[in-house]
Amino acid sequence: QLQRAVGPEITKTDLVGAFQSLMKDCEAEVRAAASHKVKEFCENLSPDCREAVIMGQILPCIKELVSDANQHVKSALASVIMGLSPILGKDNTVEHLLPLFLAQLKDECPEVRLNIISNLDCVNEVIGIRQLSQSLLPAIVELAEDAKWRVRLAIIEYMPLLAGQLGVEFFDEKLNSLCMAWLVDHVYAIREAATSNLRKLVERFGHTWAQGTIVPKVLAMAADPNYLHRMTTLFCINVLSEVCGQEVTTQQMLPTVLRMAADAVANVRFNVAKSLQRIGPILDSGTLQTEVKPVLEKLTQDQDVDVKYFAQEALTGEGHT
Repeated sequence: QLQRAVGPEITKTDLVGAFQSLMKDCEAEVRAAASHKVKEFCENLSPDCREAVIMGQILPCIKELVSDANQHVKSALASVIMGLSPILGKDNTVEHLLPLFLAQLKDECPEVRLNIISNLDCVNEVIGIRQLSQSLLPAIVELAEDAKWRVRLAIIEYMPLLAGQLGVEFFDEKLNSLCMAWLVDHVYAIREAATSNLRKLVERFGHTWAQGTIVPKVLAMAADPNYLHRMTTLFCINVLSEVCGQEVTTQQMLPTVLRMAADAVANVRFNVAKSLQRIGPILDSGTLQTEVKPVLEKLTQDQDVDVKYFAQEALTGEGHT
């Protein structure tokens, strides 16, 4: 408001210095408030001196704020910093801003990372998807494969947002394999989050995409030697059936579930019973009677007590009897 009131000349001579002081203030709250206004302040600079002032006077302060000790300051900056790309243009973004985005993408504070990922689209518009992928994608992949499982978990949670920002083609080319790799992670919380992530991706990209891209890969895991991975197939089918609908569930997914009823591991067999109960409401009554009911009845005669129990539950729960 002050910028607009005093005009470009006084802004240049007096306000830029004052704004620099606020960005360097000893109080974190003041630095955070100034950080939050960086984009707006830069936008309001006179076009004839805007780039020179930003590059010479504002950017050095921004570089310090990126590694500020206070997470609220870093988060405030991360929420607006991407907006400098359209102001500074492609070359300056690539040379000066991308290194800052990378640093923030690797910040230990989840909110900082989220603010960067949430605003990728405005950088994408300035530098293009290829340049963006060459610079930022390796950092995202690195985080996705981080030794600390909580870091991996954070990236999984951002994946639907990232997919939406970057589009389906880019996602299939660069990120799909990561999402599938998480399904066989050695940490259960990661496998669980990866399953939920698939659902969100299908909600974003549609069941036709799922049918060609995700479902075949999930079903292939049914033959995995590791029974935990075979169980992940069932967990994925449970959530995918809800977003893919009756036709895809009946034609593509149900045959795999029914085949897995003969699995050598009891844990897999009782999860088959649970899956059949879960996807039952999606199937038509003819399929339930002719395909699902006989398999569940066979499982009620299983040697394992848990398999028997869940098969009986599924039969009574879904009204197959």
